[in-house]
Amino acid sequence: MISSELIAGLSAKPVLFIQTVLVNPMLFLTTVAIVIVSVMLHELAHGLVALSQGDDTARVSGYLSFNPIRLMSWQSLVFLCVAGIAWGQMPVNPTKFRFGKLSSILVFMAGPLANLAIGFLLIQTYKLEHTSILLNLVNPQFLLLAAQINLLLFLLNLIPIPPLDGFQVVSEIIPPLQSLQRSRVALFVLMILILIPAFGGGLTTMAKALVAGAIA
Repeated sequence: MISSELIAGLSAKPVLFIQTVLVNPMLFLTTVAIVIVSVMLHELAHGLVALSQGDDTARVSGYLSFNPIRLMSWQSLVFLCVAGIAWGQMPVNPTKFRFGKLSSILVFMAGPLANLAIGFLLIQTYKLEHTSILLNLVNPQFLLLAAQINLLLFLLNLIPIPPLDGFQVVSEIIPPLQSLQRSRVALFVLMILILIPAFGGGLTTMAKALVAGAIA
């Protein structure tokens, strides 16, 4: 089974993300780099926790690497650059888990929790701005943008719509929902939501609020 996550458009404006390169090329490149690293860490968290639960599928198939083509695919990278939408993938085999449903829940929650931890780690680093020499080498706004993106990924992946992690967790608790795992209708609904500016804007606002609250 492939664990996949969709990463929402990063702007609530009804324009293609690639247009950002014309307005602010540095923001475009920075955002793309942050998303790629964040998605890879998200997927690696899935794979490493699966490994700890007895499933070596990710290791055997070569997914425990920092290769974005492997963890995201070239199609995902293209969509990220054009539309601000990307997805990751990590193969897992629940039949190998030591503790059944508990292991599955731990594996599926590992990705979002990794983004949550990264987000707040970046915020704590930002708060050390005036006391750390290291921060002289890092743009504080970069830290806030990276934190916001990671918190956005955390929030997005909690939504209980397949193939997001939130759905995977809920379907482990309510097994009949597993029949919707490969539902094209559910995927279509998710894609429509992501394309609605108010949806992406709402998630972005929530992520910004978490960042603002954490640095207050």
